[in-house]
Amino acid sequence: MDVAIINRAEKEGLSYLKEAYVREDEIPFDFSRRRMSVVLRDGAGKRQLITKGAVEEILSICGHIEIDGQVKPITGALIENAQKIATENNLEGIRVIAVAQKNNVHGVETFGVDDESDMVLIGFVGFLDPPKPSAQSAITALNRNGVRTVALTGDTEGVAVNICGRLGIPTGYTLTGAQVEAMDDEALMAACEKCHIFSKLSPYQKQRVVKAFQSNGHTVGYMGDGINDSLPLKQADVGISVDTAVDIAKEVADIILLEKDLNVLDAGVIEGRRTFANMSKYLKMSVSGNFGNMFSVLIASIFLPFLPLLPLHILVQNILNDFAQLGMPFDHVEDEYIRLPKKWDIPGIKKFMVYFGLLSTVLDVLCFLVMWHIFKFNSAQTAGYFQCGWFMFGVISQTVVIHTIRTPKLPFLQDRASPQLTLSTALVVLATLLIGFTAIAGLFDLPVMAPAFGLWLVILMAVYSLLAQMLKAVYIRLNKEWV
Repeated sequence: MDVAIINRAEKEGLSYLKEAYVREDEIPFDFSRRRMSVVLRDGAGKRQLITKGAVEEILSICGHIEIDGQVKPITGALIENAQKIATENNLEGIRVIAVAQKNNVHGVETFGVDDESDMVLIGFVGFLDPPKPSAQSAITALNRNGVRTVALTGDTEGVAVNICGRLGIPTGYTLTGAQVEAMDDEALMAACEKCHIFSKLSPYQKQRVVKAFQSNGHTVGYMGDGINDSLPLKQADVGISVDTAVDIAKEVADIILLEKDLNVLDAGVIEGRRTFANMSKYLKMSVSGNFGNMFSVLIASIFLPFLPLLPLHILVQNILNDFAQLGMPFDHVEDEYIRLPKKWDIPGIKKFMVYFGLLSTVLDVLCFLVMWHIFKFNSAQTAGYFQCGWFMFGVISQTVVIHTIRTPKLPFLQDRASPQLTLSTALVVLATLLIGFTAIAGLFDLPVMAPAFGLWLVILMAVYSLLAQMLKAVYIRLNKEWV
């Protein structure tokens, strides 16, 4: 606002006033008084106290009013008329600040809040600050994707209602800072569920409202660019500011927007949900695979007369399994998943781990039985072949099942992985086959596996994929969700 006033004064040719007056002192702005004052001295030595601030707060310290160049005692009717003018402008979306002054300034050098009394109201300054052209489309897009937009502002209720109404934010129920202050925490938490506009808030009240939303279980993103936004920015789960904001706002924010288009918020939400979904996929694949392998190793260690895998084999297997999922961050996510926000579901991850981890163990045991009874890898002399077979099955099974787990739909037919994920999994399968069926096996202390094992590998993978798809359908039916 100060910059706007200075720019307008320069446009009107009033720059000479900067040389005509000397600022002797200042009573800084604070959010409880909602006003600030300066003491000026002109060339003749005359001192003058000038105060600007919120209309109600300025009217409360005025004893007189200047009308048509004449100073008169302020009356209830004049105060009511002044408030009416301010309200009418507010309802049109014009922010209004009041300006007052007094000439009978004492001679001391230091001034304080007590000097802001018995002042003369000299007028209003109106500011038209229309919302950004992209604001309405951004709010509509956010709402479509399950993000509720709530206005927390220090502006008056009239200005907030006007602007929010133009942006499509519900205006039927609003709360002011005074009303928020009168509420206890439980009442405020209840009000947050139905109120979309909080006006005339102090920084502390903004922070309290954000905390109330969080207490209701909401994940809160707060966007602000002023000093009065620093507390709620810090309180919010995600603080968002802009590159033109004050330093303190940018310092406490988690994200700083460099573009002027607010639609970047919706794009960020969608990209964040895609990232979250792919992280969830990766986490569930990893914990279920490791959980199943743990049981498989335990079973094999009990019944086998040799080690099922050497440490080197386990290390290489883990490296290949991780490489297979390198394309996961680039995988696409179903539109149904990103329409609504998601949170970490630790009990759900544990449940998934048990379901698919035990399925992995069942298939490992089938692989053991095939190698033990059909291929006769059941002695210390044939231990290397057993290790090679399980090494191959372990890597390929955990790679192929990625395509089943990554989507609630039928893999390859109803939904395909991204090219990056398809490439990473195909390369790992190819590398595993080369290790098991060629002389490369010797580099990993493995013998070259008989080609006949390839057929059983295909059969086992077909059984695994079929059972995984069936278990997925059961899991979705029981839990009403997938990743």
